[in-house]
Amino acid sequence: MSQKQLKEAFVSNLNGTTGLYFPAFCIRCRGFLFIFSQHMCSFSHTLKTRFFIDFVVLIVPVVVTLTIWASFILLELLTVIIFGAGLRACYARVLFQKILEKLLNISVESEYIPAISCFRVITSASTAIAILAVDFPLFHRRFAKTELYGTRAMDFGVGGFVFGTAMVCLEIRRISTWKGIGLLAITKSIGYQEYLIEYGVHWNFFFTVIVVKLVTPLLLIIILLNKSWIIALSITVLYQLALDFTPLKRLILYGTDGNGTWTNHEGIISTLEYVAIHMAGVQTGLYVHKNRSHIKGLIKVACCLLLAAISLFISLYVVQVNVEAVSRRMANLAFCIWIVASSLILLSSLLLVDIILSFTKFLIKGALVPCSWKLLLSSVTNKKHSESLVPETERGESSLCLITALNRKQLIFFLLSNITTGLINLMVDTLHSSTLWALFVVNLYMFSNRFIVYVLYLQDKTIKFW
Repeated sequence: MSQKQLKEAFVSNLNGTTGLYFPAFCIRCRGFLFIFSQHMCSFSHTLKTRFFIDFVVLIVPVVVTLTIWASFILLELLTVIIFGAGLRACYARVLFQKILEKLLNISVESEYIPAISCFRVITSASTAIAILAVDFPLFHRRFAKTELYGTRAMDFGVGGFVFGTAMVCLEIRRISTWKGIGLLAITKSIGYQEYLIEYGVHWNFFFTVIVVKLVTPLLLIIILLNKSWIIALSITVLYQLALDFTPLKRLILYGTDGNGTWTNHEGIISTLEYVAIHMAGVQTGLYVHKNRSHIKGLIKVACCLLLAAISLFISLYVVQVNVEAVSRRMANLAFCIWIVASSLILLSSLLLVDIILSFTKFLIKGALVPCSWKLLLSSVTNKKHSESLVPETERGESSLCLITALNRKQLIFFLLSNITTGLINLMVDTLHSSTLWALFVVNLYMFSNRFIVYVLYLQDKTIKFW
């Protein structure tokens, strides 16, 4: 077998992991970000050092967790929970009820929802790491591509990308086909190994994004934005019925006939379900972006999202038992439910952590806590006057630089990650790389891509193809 065939075989015939594993990983990522950023934000850093600190805090732990620490994810999550419980015990004697009443009346000031930005960054970072790390032996096989049924980290990354984009793209923009064509041309010209059952021969994820961006505005002409969930539900149910009662499933699994169109049947047909995921993301974004001017409203949002996620996971269990298991290749009903449920779990955990940070800043005035919002203590007698709880020295501070940069350049980062992955596979024998060498290559790959995106962000450069 050639080197290309060996690499293709290395990522084939795998069954993935459990549906709850990746949500646990995402919550752990936010927990470590919460703990480490408190320490890092207690010092003053220049722009030159902040990039390196953010990289070590945000990226390196994710790389290690997806590789050499993959078997200890639940233990890591338990450690974060115990640490948080210990912090709570330190303040057990505080009059919690009285403080909570004051906190619920605090107004928040922010131009965006920080939890959505963190959601987009976590999904894009973990997906970019998995794109390259899957070719190395140190990447745990349960995170790799599944053959037909099962769940994996890379599946959630793609679905989470669509879901996260929908939450901030309430005004749909048109994307050109140049990104998908460019990636296709590069992949074919360098001879990079392709996993054909993922999208097909010529199709790739950027073409899926293009179709989603073109179809969703047409759907929103028929129905209002706040009824997007109806479109999402209708598409998923009708699509599953088509899989069960028409030859569609056979076409997806065995439909390659040498024709240029149907050699891409997996990617073309599965686009329908990504449209449904996008519409679910639009509905979620509308709900989260409503005027939540007080902490009390944000707590309600986080709890509602968490309850919705739990309900969807219960539905997922019922669907997998009675209908069909999760299949990314067919993008069936169970796959859509899993993507949306996992996204809501991550988003609700991010919101809850932001609320905890706000509580900490309110409790310890003047503390250097990386709070996502500016807190305003409104006067009961005169609502026109409010007292800012943010020190003057902190008002001009920006958020973690990599979060802001990647949130604004997410699609460029994703495209860059795909291109550099192909180049590294041409230059490095990934199948026979040692653990230390693989860790070095993956971290260097992430560092280089992040640095390019960071420079584009600092220079206020935007590369657009639409």
